[in-house]
Amino acid sequence: MRFSPVRMPLSRLVGWGALAAIGLASSSVALATDIEPRAYSNIPVGVNFLLAGYAFTKGNVAFAPSVPIKNGKMEINSTVLAYVRSLDVWGASGKVDIIVPEVWVSGQADFLGQPRRRETSGFADPVFRFYVNLYGAPALSVKEFAAYKQDTIIGASLAVSPPGGRYQSDKIVNIGTNRWSIKPEIGLSKAWGPLIAEFAAGVFVFTDNDDQFVPVSASQGVGVRLEQSPIYALQGHLIYSFGKGIWGAVDANYYTGGRATIDGRLSDNLQQNWRVGGTLSFPINRQNSIKLFGNTVVHSRTGGFFDTVGITWQYRWGEGL
Repeated sequence: MRFSPVRMPLSRLVGWGALAAIGLASSSVALATDIEPRAYSNIPVGVNFLLAGYAFTKGNVAFAPSVPIKNGKMEINSTVLAYVRSLDVWGASGKVDIIVPEVWVSGQADFLGQPRRRETSGFADPVFRFYVNLYGAPALSVKEFAAYKQDTIIGASLAVSPPGGRYQSDKIVNIGTNRWSIKPEIGLSKAWGPLIAEFAAGVFVFTDNDDQFVPVSASQGVGVRLEQSPIYALQGHLIYSFGKGIWGAVDANYYTGGRATIDGRLSDNLQQNWRVGGTLSFPINRQNSIKLFGNTVVHSRTGGFFDTVGITWQYRWGEGL
């Protein structure tokens, strides 16, 4: 099985979805559908972050009416290794992320009335992301950052995901997507003392998959062209700092769009989904910290409901730390 051409690609769930939940240290991926608190917070220039994380996702899979698959259920174990570097972007703070996920998938469903099971593993599509804070977050050294107090920050980011994950054109469920994904986003962060409200709006844009598998009988399939319209995503967070580097967040995410066209035929698979969750981050020492997170789908027009929990370890180093 593969998350059908009419559903959010698996790499969105465990690439930018679970990854977004796993998050990136300084900012927070990663998802779809990202739930990523503190993506637009200011951090000192010249700091490096290495992250290793794990997420477990479990839920129901909804397939298009045209696909003869029912009662889909999926379990996804995903790990991520990521590197983050903070930058001075012409006097404004910024950062670059490099994210490499690996995924183990186990699923079952009824295909043409017969129970089928699928297990697969491998690397998902990598993600490369660039952030810049356009207002309210100047580039500061570690020493200068000690006196910085956040007010209002406006930022923007661009994420690119090339087709680098494992893809088998004769399978319905895949880890890679066999296409490019691009996500521009704009974010707003406003602080009132220890409380921060953060909002972001972005859009996922996809290239075509020219080798999409669509089952036509129990024993054969056809490779077709998959086109998918953009997915528009909103996320919001209420973040509270408890002091001593400890902070928690209440998170929400909404996304819509993504209707698929398969060889010129438009599918009835408009996505309208809500997710909510929470994040808790705390330091172990000056250079190491742990982040715990969880989120769940509370509304899905297409019937796909997932729960995700995970943990991320972060190590940071750089001049002045």
